[in-house]
Amino acid sequence: MGERVMIRRGIYNPTSDAVWLAAFAGARQAKTVLDAGIGTGGAALCLMHHNPDARVFGLDISPDMMDECRKNAALNNREIELIPGDIMSWRTERTFDLVMTNPPYFKGTPAAHNAHHNADIRGWTRCALRRVKPRGHFCMIVDAACAADAISAINETCGDITIIPLFGAKRTAERVLIGARAGTRGPTVLHGGLSMNCEDVLRGGLTISDALARLDA
Repeated sequence: MGERVMIRRGIYNPTSDAVWLAAFAGARQAKTVLDAGIGTGGAALCLMHHNPDARVFGLDISPDMMDECRKNAALNNREIELIPGDIMSWRTERTFDLVMTNPPYFKGTPAAHNAHHNADIRGWTRCALRRVKPRGHFCMIVDAACAADAISAINETCGDITIIPLFGAKRTAERVLIGARAGTRGPTVLHGGLSMNCEDVLRGGLTISDALARLDA
């Protein structure tokens, strides 16, 4: 984001997925935000650039990830309240204005840090949605190959669904951004999509809505 956010090189280095998720979620001026599966804090810290007044909470199962997240938050002079736990089994009544997540969608042998592998995307999405306040917002980024699982879970309890495909070198989408509001019944909006290399977002620090507005201008 043009050096707006600093990340230490460590056990897991965030990818552009974190920047895209934050740019998508950052247009929603939520007071309380949960990052479900916060990892080393890439998406949360990018979101705090877009919405510096938000109170951000991070849930993660890995103590090592949370330790790195604390260091990254300190590097950026930010405060993130970290919660040890797994979104799939977290027993709580807490809800948030916005829940965002970059779920572990890759399949295969887990890496040493155990991030981004072998999750039940439909189950993960349902569990994350339970933590959204009524009429609150939900935002996620997923691999296009499992987007149908996420959308089917979201459609059970949400409306005002927004879908934005992200395209790489191929004509087929590589990632999909999905947003929704809990308990509403508004229509689904499918956007034409954006390039995953969009400089306005990745370097310029724009939100998705600002980037789309610039393209329409």
